[in-house]
Amino acid sequence: MTIKIIEEEFSVCKVTDRRELNLDAKYVFLGKTDEEISCVCDTKNIPQKYTDLEQGWKMLKIEGILDFSLIGILSKISTILAEENIGIFVVSTYNTDYILIKKENLEKAVKALKQAKYKIV
Repeated sequence: MTIKIIEEEFSVCKVTDRRELNLDAKYVFLGKTDEEISCVCDTKNIPQKYTDLEQGWKMLKIEGILDFSLIGILSKISTILAEENIGIFVVSTYNTDYILIKKENLEKAVKALKQAKYKIV
């Protein structure tokens, strides 16, 4: 399985005004519940109105389109990273999954995934 490192740096925030979201940006992930609107975006596109902000994330993309019948992909990757004490934040789309890792842990994560026979590009 191939995992691609996305070059941009990302941030996670709780948004107070969704009209400020740049939905034309290359990467924007939204989650809305009855309690909050969460946004993952590249750091240069952080909206001005937010209540909480966590910066310094790098993103890994599982390459290809993942069929919904596939089982255990994230479980295997998260186990490898957990064994290295690397926390993750995961975003899934219809096509694939994205794994966010704090940038100071990226090198360690890549090394662990390579040792587990993942191809990193």
